Amino acid sequence: MANNLSTPLRGRKSRNRGKNGKVHLPVARILLGIILLIAIGVGARLVLVDDPNGGRPSQEVAIATTRNSNSVANAVATGPATITADPQQYPAGQTPPASQQAAGAALGQTPGAFGALPDLSEQTSNGPIPRMSGTGERPFDAYREPVPAGVTEKEPKIALVVSGLGINEQGSLDAIDQLPEAVTLGFAPYGRSLETTVSAARVRGHEVVLELPLEPFDYPQNDPGPHTLLTGDAPRANLEKLFWLMARFGGYIGVMNNMGARFTAAAADFAPVMEELGARGLGYVDDGSSNRSVAAQLAGANKVPFARASMAIDTDPSKDAILAALASLEAEALQTGSAIGIVSALPISIQTVTDWSADLGDKGIALVPVSALMK
Repeated sequence: MANNLSTPLRGRKSRNRGKNGKVHLPVARILLGIILLIAIGVGARLVLVDDPNGGRPSQEVAIATTRNSNSVANAVATGPATITADPQQYPAGQTPPASQQAAGAALGQTPGAFGALPDLSEQTSNGPIPRMSGTGERPFDAYREPVPAGVTEKEPKIALVVSGLGINEQGSLDAIDQLPEAVTLGFAPYGRSLETTVSAARVRGHEVVLELPLEPFDYPQNDPGPHTLLTGDAPRANLEKLFWLMARFGGYIGVMNNMGARFTAAAADFAPVMEELGARGLGYVDDGSSNRSVAAQLAGANKVPFARASMAIDTDPSKDAILAALASLEAEALQTGSAIGIVSALPISIQTVTDWSADLGDKGIALVPVSALMK
């Protein structure tokens, strides 16, 4: 009997001992208990202790400086400060030209960035581009400059377009200040300070056109610049380039070609571009460099205000040669009633044209913006 009673006791192993007799602690249960205690302690602190910083270390430090680094803040601290509401309006002390103010008043709007009226702008991924308003108002009509006072309808007229502005900021500003207001200014789409130069031109009363880089016959050896419109490209690809170019600045009456003898001769490639210009209410100035251009036909088909230049005035950039070309332009105006010349933005050309224009009225010829001669 003794053996029977003792047998279960000798055969039973302790739950906390292994086969080798070593004691095993319930580690998992101990860790769980510690975690529960920590959680209870944190919860109790959040409930019982009023500490908005959540126990994070903090220190109060007085804010003081001897540097006068923020002029606007200092002005507000010491007295009333004047802040311009819209930094994209015309520079302080300057106002848009009267013609643009009248156009804005007709639409009930104020010119914005680059002098563009909001109702005549369409927002795109590249920026705002011109469009016709809901009432049919065209950018061509809104941004054109009037014929100078006193000029009669029967009086012979000459229009000059100075091309290549906007690349050199100081040179462009000098030309803007020097040239007569009736001279139309063409801006390339690549300048870094187009907002400054275009706004200055519009404030001075100059009419503005955008220069479009179009493919010449010897492209790419002769390259007008980035985003050149090319023959053979899909129409959508050329329109995307056109929208990028049109978004470089605003307030222009239309566009003119920069090179483009191949492109302007290819009706299939040129037609979608001219159709877009017509739909947006813009004009087109042909620089007259290519006799194969179909711009006149396409402009007529799409109701695009159009003009073709008679000649380039300064292909020989010398004063005598420029004056001789201007004399030929005068003769054409007297014979036919009007003439258009293209002038590059060379200092010698700007100075010669300025001096020549001073006596033009005495010859019975009026200098007018190019829009006045666009059909």
